[in-house]
Amino acid sequence: MLPIKPTFMQYLFSDWNKIVSRIKLASHVLLLFDYDGTLTPIVKRPELAILSEESRQLLKALSYKRHFIVGVVSGRGLSDIQSKVGVNDIIYVGNHGFEIEGLGLNYVHPIDNDEIKSIIGTLSQMLNNSLGTIRGVIVEHKGLTVSIHYRLVKKKETDTIKNIIQRVIETASLSDKVKITHGKKVYEIRPNVHWHKGMATNLIIEKYGSKRRKDVFLPVYVGDDLTDEDAFKLIENYDGVSVYVGGVNPQSIARYYLKTCKEVNKFMKELLKIKND
Repeated sequence: MLPIKPTFMQYLFSDWNKIVSRIKLASHVLLLFDYDGTLTPIVKRPELAILSEESRQLLKALSYKRHFIVGVVSGRGLSDIQSKVGVNDIIYVGNHGFEIEGLGLNYVHPIDNDEIKSIIGTLSQMLNNSLGTIRGVIVEHKGLTVSIHYRLVKKKETDTIKNIIQRVIETASLSDKVKITHGKKVYEIRPNVHWHKGMATNLIIEKYGSKRRKDVFLPVYVGDDLTDEDAFKLIENYDGVSVYVGGVNPQSIARYYLKTCKEVNKFMKELLKIKND
């Protein structure tokens, strides 16, 4: 059943007492955070998105609380997001859910990894060659996926980038093997299978919530991008707490919003005040 879109997106802290009550009633709370644009501000180049020490310590403190299950969900490669966050005993979701690791989970989507890695490697090289003349394009090879960042590209050339990507895929006769998705100033090329952050989130919920009554297991997802919408939909189906970062967004399915990454830190600080082991 599809989630019902809230009539309006509400500022998280304006409904804080209600959320606190729900957290106190829950025996366990799943806390999943996107990385770029949520835990760290959006930056010009992906390698410049460095997690602040304050955010790292807050994630670590939350992971110590027995009521909280903490995870970071990202389109980045698994090893990349693990090294950037650097917190033990949490769940890491990489490549939009194709790889999950931590707290007893060790999941890789059952696609033909060798074939996909070969395809993605070939596409990455072809895209580097084809897009090399456009100033500001960054092609990021992530093993099972590849990202084409165009935040530094002139606006008039953005359509050209999309056309080149489609042409490269068609030239390589890979239209049935991969698909193109779109995020904030980035195109993503992924395996052409039905899998995304929402399905990865569901896998985590089934792992930690299936043996508990639905009303005592509360899932929370905080994200900022189009790729997080699948997770928001899933969270709404579980009557959880979905939080969009970036202000009011009428196009988002999320029930709540925060304005900035700094407010995400404030959210984590307030969470730490609720449950005391």
